[in-house]
Amino acid sequence: MEDAGRPKDDGFRALVCVDGASTGIELRSPLEPGPGEALVSLRVCGLCGTDIFKLEAASQPPGTVLGHEVVGMVERCGAGVEGFSPGDRVVVAHHVPCGECAYCLAGSETMCEEFRENRLSPGGFSEKIIVAEAAVRSAMRAIPDSLSDDTAVFLEPAACVLRGIWRSGIKPGGASVILGGGSMGLLHLLVLKAAIPDALVGVVEPLEERRELALSLGADFSRAPETASDAVAELTGGLGADAIFDTAGGSGALLACLELGRRGSTVVLFAHAGAGEQAGFELDRLFKEERRLVASYSGGVKEQDAAWELMLSGALDPAALVSARVGLEDFGQALELVRDRRALKVLIEP
Repeated sequence: MEDAGRPKDDGFRALVCVDGASTGIELRSPLEPGPGEALVSLRVCGLCGTDIFKLEAASQPPGTVLGHEVVGMVERCGAGVEGFSPGDRVVVAHHVPCGECAYCLAGSETMCEEFRENRLSPGGFSEKIIVAEAAVRSAMRAIPDSLSDDTAVFLEPAACVLRGIWRSGIKPGGASVILGGGSMGLLHLLVLKAAIPDALVGVVEPLEERRELALSLGADFSRAPETASDAVAELTGGLGADAIFDTAGGSGALLACLELGRRGSTVVLFAHAGAGEQAGFELDRLFKEERRLVASYSGGVKEQDAAWELMLSGALDPAALVSARVGLEDFGQALELVRDRRALKVLIEP
């Protein structure tokens, strides 16, 4: 029996922004891939903090489909597609830089105008997705049987994390601290340990169960904020951390990060702050202690390639961070789980 409310003739359901922060299920017409494109049916899509930020900011026009951490199955390929066939299980990222503009040539690929274009139509929270030619060519990868959906779905966020790690300048054997033990904070822990096996990594997190999980995932320490300074001093012989990764966001978090670093250290901003929020810290301290403050907005194809190699090698497996799965129709439940901090990574399934 056909499900009531489901489209016929290969039509599909998509989760759309309706008004402000509200969402709803919309029935869409069938899709057909054009030259160089691929039609993919969704297996899972990760709920990202950016999705929640956009919903809460009510910044998306009605009808927008969010979601960009996609694992799916190739249904049809457009003319000229090479390397993929119907039935292939794939992971795909939604951003691809042009590789030729001034930003790309200067190493700022994530600032490229073409990079900001979403290559997934209508978006990841949809039963069917057209992957644009540029993404098929550069950002879609066939998943081997050795990798689960729950591992592969982290490719795009792991690439974002890796870019921040590279920008931090952390050296082998260096000491780093992650502020925040949510899904992205713990992903920082896993990527740091995979990319720099002898790295010393501490996690600062108020929730005890998340601190315990951090330790089980390999953290060298995991402390509540009020004891973080003592833990960093113990880890570094009183010197302070080489790099601090802010996955919490906001001016208060930034101040906390500055307190945990040594002279000459780097703070990496990896989280949205509130709209219009301003930073407040002593500029002379930044100057006299030669601190660095850098931001890491996303991850390009180079970072995707490197993160994928870590996954294929077995060095990086973030599947343990998946703590809930919900259907498209239960998206509100997913939001509640994350907002109430009762879940880490939530996967949306068709």
